[in-house]
Amino acid sequence: MNDKHTQVAIYSMSPDISSEQAVRGAIQTHSKRVWRFGLALSGASDVADDLLQSTCLRALERHHQVTSYDRLDSWLMTICRSIWLNEVRARSVRKAQALSVTPEAELVATGPDSETNIFAAEVFTQVMELPEAQRETVMLVFVEGYSYREAAALLKVPIGTI
Repeated sequence: MNDKHTQVAIYSMSPDISSEQAVRGAIQTHSKRVWRFGLALSGASDVADDLLQSTCLRALERHHQVTSYDRLDSWLMTICRSIWLNEVRARSVRKAQALSVTPEAELVATGPDSETNIFAAEVFTQVMELPEAQRETVMLVFVEGYSYREAAALLKVPIGTI
């Protein structure tokens, strides 16, 4: 079983767990992924922090709406994107321009392989220069590991667009 889905699968196997407990577990398991997605959407780490916090709050407030525990990660990503789009609409800021890049320390895991870290930071810089729709897709498919079909469903676009 894939590591990123292990926690979610455990929830679906345990009949004693409440929807609130499942959502809390999913938040713990997937918060870094939701933050990275928020960063890809906004281009700013402080906004990504706010998006993560808003996503967690909304997920906990609406835990009773969970009908399936199979893909709570997708549900969290959808909530994050919805919050972002609402903020963008409220500010009337619909621009497809390059975004400022967050410091490398927040993007790349520290470790002994500095070449990989440098390369990852360079790739992320290039991704952040893409228009918003392309950034979302790249982050979901290539960074977070969603299939094209899952990314299309999250972004509410035809799979051919992905």
